[in-house]
Amino acid sequence: MSQVVIDTDVLILHLRGNTQIREMLKEMIQSSLLCCSAITIGEIYSGMKDEEREKTELLLGSLIVFDVDRNIAELAGFYRRTVKSHHLELDDCLIAATCVRKKAVLLTCNVKHYPMQNLEKKEIRITS
Repeated sequence: MSQVVIDTDVLILHLRGNTQIREMLKEMIQSSLLCCSAITIGEIYSGMKDEEREKTELLLGSLIVFDVDRNIAELAGFYRRTVKSHHLELDDCLIAATCVRKKAVLLTCNVKHYPMQNLEKKEIRITS
């Protein structure tokens, strides 16, 4: 089974009730292991309201969470240092490095945040 790391933007859209995202994730769970980076957990919690806690924890609890280890951190630092023309955020570099090290596909709405050549990504284009 393939591993898919779900980017923060996709999870936020799902939590906000986007039906396109919900249906896509329902389909993907049949053939893929749905995962996220520990960085995404931090990003989600930083913007979560108290009344959203239960729904958020239910969603995040259903995902495999990849922690950041030294290999991931080193690759993220390399991305940030070498792809300077894109002004990459460290959190995006950490998520990308997680995907590469775990041999997972990144599911995102923001492919511009991820110009890394060796990163396999799947872009979601929101239609509704």
